[in-house]
Amino acid sequence: MAPAAAPATTATAERDPRIARSRAALREAFITLVEERGIDGFSVGDLCTSAGLNRGTFYNHFRDKESLLASFEDEVIEGLGGVLAKFQNIKLRELAACSLTHRPLPMLVELYDYLREEGPFLHAMLGPGGDARFGMRLREAVCGRFVRSLLHERYQNDPSAFTRYYISFYSGAYLGVISEWIDSGMTETSEEMALISMRLLFIKPGESIKM
Repeated sequence: MAPAAAPATTATAERDPRIARSRAALREAFITLVEERGIDGFSVGDLCTSAGLNRGTFYNHFRDKESLLASFEDEVIEGLGGVLAKFQNIKLRELAACSLTHRPLPMLVELYDYLREEGPFLHAMLGPGGDARFGMRLREAVCGRFVRSLLHERYQNDPSAFTRYYISFYSGAYLGVISEWIDSGMTETSEEMALISMRLLFIKPGESIKM
């Protein structure tokens, strides 16, 4: 049985270039294998072979494949949290003003920039062979937080059924937008995606769906 080990955190990797290189190799190999075989279709041995590392190196930092996955997912969610912290003081009128003047909201551009950086990992995790639980985390961490930040303060913690369904409705919709963008190769720029996201928020039933 492999010895238990604490996950190698991003901060630890930043302090030790060797750990950073090993982690980067594991991450690249992990993404490739998930795309090729699905998340349940390979072992730690397969992962180490693909990454060019020995199993001892792996077990020095991770207990098993699941702890490696959790570490990668937590890293992405943590990075998103840093971007989304800037949404806390956003006002709907500010978003509406940008939409009316066809200016992308800088915070949304930054969000899509980050999603693009993590595109290969997100594509693997949100794809058919990925981790379905991660999609739910992404919906809450990104979409739910964004939608909630736009609500009037009296509704942000409102437990009523309609508020819950409102947030769920738009959160699911925006996760769909992000997933479509990633799945289609992220051909639109971050600025274009910010404008699309804003337009979708304010479009009315029966209105033209052109930008």
